Amino acid sequence: MAVTGDETESAATGDIPAYQLRSPNSGLAQSIVMAASPGSMQNPPPQHAEEITRKREVRLMKNREAARECRRKKKEYVKCLENRVAVLENQNKTLIEELKALKDIYCHKGE
Repeated sequence: MAVTGDETESAATGDIPAYQLRSPNSGLAQSIVMAASPGSMQNPPPQHAEEITRKREVRLMKNREAARECRRKKKEYVKCLENRVAVLENQNKTLIEELKALKDIYCHKGE
């Protein structure tokens, strides 16, 4: 769809601009009205700004706590994996020794 830079006359009554979109296939125009005009995006009132700041601080604090908890759980998980590795290495060492002993017994039996 192509956007023409012309504002439509139907939107001339308000301060919200509307643009014509034309489909290359059909040539039919569709009107699009912008949700907010550039002049309406000004600074919020002081009370609203304080509320936004307070909500942001609360969100950041919750995020910090969640991140801290996530790091704690990750450390615990890694510690568990390290313990499991140690147990499996010991088990593997024991099994290798047992295998060597059985091979020795089997080899001496054949002599």
